[in-house]
This record gives sequence, C-alpha cells and structure tokens, in this order.
Amino acid sequence: MQILLRKTGFDPRFSSMVLVLLMVWAVLAALTEGTFLTPRNLYNLSIQTCVTGIMACGMVFLIVARQIDLSVGSLLAFTGMLIAYSQVQWFHPEANWGWLLSIALGVAAGVAVGAFQGWWVAYRQVPAFVVTLAGYLMYRGAAFLVADGQTIAPLHTNYQVLGGGLSGSIGVSWSSALGVLTCIAVVWHRWHVRRTSALYGAEQPPLWADVLRVVLQCGAIGAFVAVMNSDVGLDAQQNRVGKGIAVPVLIFIAVVFVMSFIAERTRFGRYVFALGGNPEAALLSGIPTFRVMLYLFMLMGALAALAAMITTARLNSGANSMGQMAELYVIAAAVIGGTSLAGGVGSVAGCVVGALLIQSLDNGMVLMDVSSAKRQIFIGLVLIAAVWFDVVYNRRSNR
Repeated sequence: MQILLRKTGFDPRFSSMVLVLLMVWAVLAALTEGTFLTPRNLYNLSIQTCVTGIMACGMVFLIVARQIDLSVGSLLAFTGMLIAYSQVQWFHPEANWGWLLSIALGVAAGVAVGAFQGWWVAYRQVPAFVVTLAGYLMYRGAAFLVADGQTIAPLHTNYQVLGGGLSGSIGVSWSSALGVLTCIAVVWHRWHVRRTSALYGAEQPPLWADVLRVVLQCGAIGAFVAVMNSDVGLDAQQNRVGKGIAVPVLIFIAVVFVMSFIAERTRFGRYVFALGGNPEAALLSGIPTFRVMLYLFMLMGALAALAAMITTARLNSGANSMGQMAELYVIAAAVIGGTSLAGGVGSVAGCVVGALLIQSLDNGMVLMDVSSAKRQIFIGLVLIAAVWFDVVYNRRSNR
C-alpha cells in the first residue's frame, strides 16, 4: 500500500493521518449525537486549533533539528501579559496605534526570549531540555510579575477582531472569494510542478493521480469554506448573517504558508533538515549550525507571541494562567503530524493535521463533559501512541 501511494505521489504517513482524523471526527460525531460536526462547533474548533497549530509549526523545526522547547506555554503567558499590560497601561486604551505597538512589543519580547534560550543551547552547549525547562518556570513567574497576578482587561476593540469573536471573521463573500482563489492556486501549482518535472525529465506520478489530488484538495477547501459560511452571527444591524472564515484562521494559514516556504524553498530550511539528519556532517560541511539553532529558538519565540496575541484577543484580557499545558498539545501535534523525535523528518502540513486531531479530541471530550483530568490522561496516552507509531514506522521504512 505504501509503495502504491508513493508511486501516485501521495505521502503514506500524511494520508494515514488524514484518514485517522476523519475516523476520529466520525466517532466524535456519533458520541455527541452530531453536535461535534455542527457549523458552530467547527467554527470554534478552527479558532482553537490556531493557537496550538501556530506554535506547532515552530516546534516542527526544532524537533527536526533534534531540539525541543518546553517553555512555549509559559512564553505564551508572558508575552500575552506583556501585550495586554502595555495596551492598557502604557498606551491610550482607544488609541488606533496603541494595540499595534503592543503586538510589536510582544513579538519583540518573544524573539528576545528565544535568542536568550538559543544562545545557551547553541553557544554554551546546555541541553535544550534543561534550558527550556528552566524557561518553563521563569516565564510563568515573569507572566505573574508583569501585573502582579492581576487580570488585564478590556483590550482595544480592533484588537479583539484578531481573536475571532464578534466581527472577528471576514464574511461569506470574502470567504468564498478566498476559497475560489485558493483552488485556482492549487490547480496552477500542480500544473507548474508537472511542467517543471517534465522539463527536467524527473519522475512524476500519473496524470490521474495529480487530478485526484487536486480534486481532493479543492473539495476540502470548498467544504471548509461552506461550513464556515454556514455558522450564523449578527452584523451591525443585528441581522443574522454567515460569519465566514475567522481572522485567527487566516493568520494561521499565513503562518503555515510562510513556514512551508521556509522549509521547502529556502537555504535555512535545508540547513535545518541537514542539521537534524546528521549534525556532525552538517557542521563539517560548513553549515553555521550554532547560528541556525539560535534562529530556530528566535522563530519559536515569535510564533509563541503570535499565539499569545490570538489568545488575549479572544479572551479580551490577559491572565498569567494562559497557556497552561500548551507544551503538551504543541509537542503532541508535531509528533502526531509525523515529526520524528529522532530528528531530520517532519512537515508543516503534517503538524496542521496533528494540531487539528489533538484539538478535535479535546473539543469532543469537552462536548461529552469529560473532566479536565481525564482529558489530560487520554491525550497523554495519545502522545505515547503517536511516538510508538513513529518508532514502528521508522523501523519498517529502514528495512
């Protein structure tokens, strides 16, 4: 089966994860009597996935390079509190530029913290597990100290749009137009890949396989847009209208596109995979491995700040309790999505499926009124199963 999928251009691991996701959705729909698959719940699920997914994109790069970051949840809380505090206390609450400056400050703080951790890991050879475990403690404490443990609210009305709440979506018309443009881009990309492969005489899958791939991708895009348009909200005149795609989802899509481009099309992306595949060979070949590791942690810090922006905008407040257990969800999303803990293997698209799967399980268990403690136990077991699957898959692939 794997050989057939590879010959037709489909990644066996990614395809299996998509099938697992669909089966999980079917089971959750049955257990919740259809509530899980309602437009309202799927709209909320899309927003909930964004925070985990954005940070998982950075975690993929770190794990591929044989590193880890256990501080992402605490860093989310620290940068989120800094964004909220600066927006309320330092800038005028209703100033049009204040909330933009607060975002810039939060992202800058995330990058600075990432640089601090990356310096210890890359240039002082302290294991990333130790450095980021210390960060897990330090940044949670720093989040408390920013406002002495108080909740900071309310935030700017324009800023709240970034959380996907009221007026936090782009509407039916723009969502439909975006879906059509995305399908056109999918068709063009597949045509461009076939044309380039033929030009250089490279092996390529049969035409019917590419057509099937395009049909499946465009079908998924169309179904997603249709579901988002089906969720009803109220406009300024209190009329019931379709919401469309939420703003946090657009931010997530932009992050996925940029991170995929970096991984597949840039020198830095090739360095990351080379570093994870064989660190000694990467160093001897002239790759600036220390600098690459430093940049990886800085990138992770920036993505954690973006996740904090969405979280605080959605809550319309900043609290030092944000991001608790986020480390588990982010690492689980990356590993479930096919990122090997041995390094050198991983994909951004896989971590998107992993984030959606892990968040779907949590969302479904909330709908079934499963307690928080039981949810944590179950997701921990899912993480063990994912790592076991990774070990078995790698063992069979190396035969």
